Amino acid sequence: MLDVMYRRFGINEFADALQIYDQAIDANTQEAPIMRVFRRIADHDNQLQPGDLNSVTYDLDRLTVPALYCDRYGLPEDYAAQLEQAANLGDYMLTHAVLSLIWVQENGCTLQLPDGFAQSLYQATAALINNDAVVDDLELEAAAFLYLAGQGNLVDNGFVNRAIAAQNYDGGWRPTSNTPDESNWHATAVGLLFLLHVEYPAESYPPMLAPASP
Repeated sequence: MLDVMYRRFGINEFADALQIYDQAIDANTQEAPIMRVFRRIADHDNQLQPGDLNSVTYDLDRLTVPALYCDRYGLPEDYAAQLEQAANLGDYMLTHAVLSLIWVQENGCTLQLPDGFAQSLYQATAALINNDAVVDDLELEAAAFLYLAGQGNLVDNGFVNRAIAAQNYDGGWRPTSNTPDESNWHATAVGLLFLLHVEYPAESYPPMLAPASP
């Protein structure tokens, strides 16, 4: 995500994000296979090692990884049904259905979806953002992914102010703002990604996925 912010917004502090990620892969042999799988977000030519795809076991990953590599391996025949099921499950499955659709589109893959499915997906994701004062990780992710999908207009302006008010002293976010805690890496990443889109509005942005090498 830091590499996405560097490429999309020119945040120079994150210019070495991929190098730091590679160091983390080298230092974490247990998680290295799944980390190599998601490395493709920052490197279109990312090379997998034999067995890496066997690390894709969590439901969220099983939904998103086919979209991440659909231009290499194609999509499962029932992938549209998988997206519909994920949307119906709500919460993080719903937000990751949005992320999957972004990756399918950016990779130029063909996917037949029911009429109006994408818009209903975005509307349901926007509905995850409550109007109360509590700001949590799911809401920050929903807002960030909607902006990544070009649907930031569905995020209520009031949530911007609540998200800013919920920041910790270090600028990060807790998993939920109504519980004292240290800043969480995931909430902070999606929160920052969300607010960068708000701070730097544009008609279009560089793609989320790194482009192929020239």
